[in-house]
Amino acid sequence: MPKNNTIYTQTSEQVAKSLEVDVASGLSVAQVSHRQKQFGLNELPAGRKVSVLGLILSQFKDLLIIILLVAATVSLGLDIYEGSGLPTEALLIYAVVIAIAIVGFSNEYKAEKTVEALKKLISLSCRVRRDNEVLEINTNQLVPGDIILLEEGKKIPADVRIIQANQLQTNEASLTGESMPVRKTAECLSGELALADQKNMLFSGTLVTTGTAEGIVIATGSSSEIGQIASMVSEVDDEITPMQHRLNSLGKKISWVVLGICVVVFAAILTFDGEIQQATMADRLIFAFTAAIALAVAAIPEGLAFVVKISLALGARRMAAKNALVKRLAAVESLGSTDVICCDKTGTLTKGEMTVRKLFVDDKMYELSGSGYEIKGDLTSGGQPAKPDELLQQLCKIGVLCNNAHLRNNEVLGDPTEGSLLVAASKIGLDREAFLRQNPKIDEVPFSSDRKMMSTLHQTADGFLSAVKGGPSVILSHCTHEVKNGKVVLLTDARKKQFSAQAKALASDEALRVLAFAYREYDKRPSAEQMEDKLIFAGVQALMDPPRIEVKGVIEKIQTDAGMRVVMITGDSRETASAVAKELGIIGEAITGIELDELNQAEFEKRVEKIAVYARVNPSHKLRIVKALQHHGHQVAMTGDGVNDAPAIKAADIGVAMGITGTDAAKEASDMILLDDQFITIINAIEEGRGIFDNVRKFVNFLLSSNIAEVLTVLMGVLFYHNLLVTAAQLLFINIASDGLPAVALGSDPVSKEVMKFKPRYYQQEIINMRIWLEIFIFGILLSSLLLLQYAVVLPAEGATAATSVIFMAMVIYEFVRLIDIRSDFHMKLFSNKLLVVSLAFSLAIQVVIVYVPVLADVFGVVAISAYNWALILIGAALLFGVMKLVDSFLDRFGLGYKS
Repeated sequence: MPKNNTIYTQTSEQVAKSLEVDVASGLSVAQVSHRQKQFGLNELPAGRKVSVLGLILSQFKDLLIIILLVAATVSLGLDIYEGSGLPTEALLIYAVVIAIAIVGFSNEYKAEKTVEALKKLISLSCRVRRDNEVLEINTNQLVPGDIILLEEGKKIPADVRIIQANQLQTNEASLTGESMPVRKTAECLSGELALADQKNMLFSGTLVTTGTAEGIVIATGSSSEIGQIASMVSEVDDEITPMQHRLNSLGKKISWVVLGICVVVFAAILTFDGEIQQATMADRLIFAFTAAIALAVAAIPEGLAFVVKISLALGARRMAAKNALVKRLAAVESLGSTDVICCDKTGTLTKGEMTVRKLFVDDKMYELSGSGYEIKGDLTSGGQPAKPDELLQQLCKIGVLCNNAHLRNNEVLGDPTEGSLLVAASKIGLDREAFLRQNPKIDEVPFSSDRKMMSTLHQTADGFLSAVKGGPSVILSHCTHEVKNGKVVLLTDARKKQFSAQAKALASDEALRVLAFAYREYDKRPSAEQMEDKLIFAGVQALMDPPRIEVKGVIEKIQTDAGMRVVMITGDSRETASAVAKELGIIGEAITGIELDELNQAEFEKRVEKIAVYARVNPSHKLRIVKALQHHGHQVAMTGDGVNDAPAIKAADIGVAMGITGTDAAKEASDMILLDDQFITIINAIEEGRGIFDNVRKFVNFLLSSNIAEVLTVLMGVLFYHNLLVTAAQLLFINIASDGLPAVALGSDPVSKEVMKFKPRYYQQEIINMRIWLEIFIFGILLSSLLLLQYAVVLPAEGATAATSVIFMAMVIYEFVRLIDIRSDFHMKLFSNKLLVVSLAFSLAIQVVIVYVPVLADVFGVVAISAYNWALILIGAALLFGVMKLVDSFLDRFGLGYKS
């Protein structure tokens, strides 16, 4: 078997010999049977499946969840032991854990369909020659050595070495990123070539746009280029996002602190508490366990996982309204901390549609604006508006006549280059359809790689007209005259050199694809040879796949204001890529895939920070680039639309696929899909991601502030009163209902207008920084001290149940004070988030209902609160808010800001 990466250097005879096949007759039945056993079906291997059961069980792996389950089980055991009736606390904890698991499962149940999407790129049937017969077979029956016959419009089902090619062109944009149709040949090639330059090879999943071919299948299934991409996608591990990492780290720290506190308090109660020592061992154990469970419930922010997922879901909904569809909720915030965006050029930074940018006729250069196949654009010359004269119209008319493409509703049917010529003619006001009807085509000499030109013959009112286009040097060699100042004059050698130099400048300096045009009029119908002889040179049209109109401003905003870096990765040539990068303001070195292969990993990692343009790259290069940037600590986003982008999209911290032009492979590998294919949507997503980070920081701050205060309250109650000031059931209700609802509402806080003015470094920080930790503990000490004071005031006068009821209500109101204080640090007005106002009112109403409705009051062990106690609570709230604002001012004075 020949090696795939060297086959283009071998003749078709050598390839046939190595594969033991007679090209004339094809493989025998026996050979096919043997090779199917040896190589298997022409199918991509199935990727790793996400088990529903595995996904459900994964929701219970979090250490905080495990601690809650243990606490609930212990509480249930104690209730059963004591025979105390309905195990309220245990059931509440179990219900909370199950709710968290349901939310997590419903949001994360996204099947990994990347490999299945890649399979769709393989066509269903094909024609092969076997045992001297041409057969139509299912593509999964292909084996290496099969002689395959291909024609226009067919999807190529395997990697093929061409034996014969007739006017063959293929569309390889989805595999290589090459925006132009690629002309193919059967000739043997030499040197080390990228996929896009292997002109005698056809690749699985690409499309025959024109012509026919016969070839030898050299690789099927996972051995093909597309199969290797599928393997790379399957091998890429899912990376957790920065926020996931920070939340996981925070959760583990909290878990270990909770366990430590519970163990210490449990031991202290059994060992040192004098009143408890006088009780029986069973009673001491029961109280110790009860206190430990209350502490665990107080310390664990049960709503954190729930609120994070709800907040991300709300962010995802807002992003969907802005045409960014999020597939993986945890990825919503990743763009906020991203500092490098790797973009595929074709279809992402550009439209993937050829466009005529310049026209040169009669020593005058014209510029034509617009992008893609939309018939919108202005004609200028020297920066000034221009009107198409007769000579310019003649140039565009030749482009329309020497053409086999069709333009319908801003879509091109046929060759993209020819389609762009039709668009250019329409932009200058030429009625293409009427002109074609007036000058019907009666003959054609098609383009070939040998001739490098194409000619068509047309019937006109005065006789016949030949229209010719092709490479500038070829067309000029067939011309004897030119049109100058409106007159046909002799074309001198000096003028030919001048035109040739102009064409070369457009090609090399501006990376444009240059086509020259010529014509000749006849009284009598000419022969095929006469159609291309003694032509009149009409001028040139220069084309490119231009940047999207809105992208330049977007990139400037990303790089200047948001402090991010844009890197272009493409299968196009270095010249084309560099020209597009220059036009977009992407600054840095340019390197090709072959040059990248010559660098070892250490050398590449030294240069990767300086490189902004990667040209002629293969899929493996894209993956290597992403990994190298991540090695330097960058948070990398990868955008793309082709099959060739899928592995890198999946490996990136956040993968972004184009929704309209994107292949299924790119979409399935991505975390987010741009529904409108607009690069500006990236900015909206970044903005939303940064807003999500701020909102997560707010509610994590709020929940931890509440939980630390609750822990201190429980601890001080055990130490000073040998009793639980609030029960585990009350704490759990506060954490989920009273605190959880406002925390969820915080997730819908509007995005600050300032978020795009901060560098990514801020969004790569820990969620809880030094300033926030200080505030959390100061608030915890203040709140617990205030609650102890109120407990001491109410207890002697009204008893333990009334005192607990006051603590139950006051704790919620004081925590609401903390929430308002946090939002004020972010300069957020209270009524800027109506959902938050409603949630605060609703949570407070629930608390009031529990306290004043006897049935619920009995369940939670509380009684109605007197007006006097309400007055104490409100006075305490005002004092707490005032003191916290003084604390904020003090911390600000010492340079401990939220953005530091």
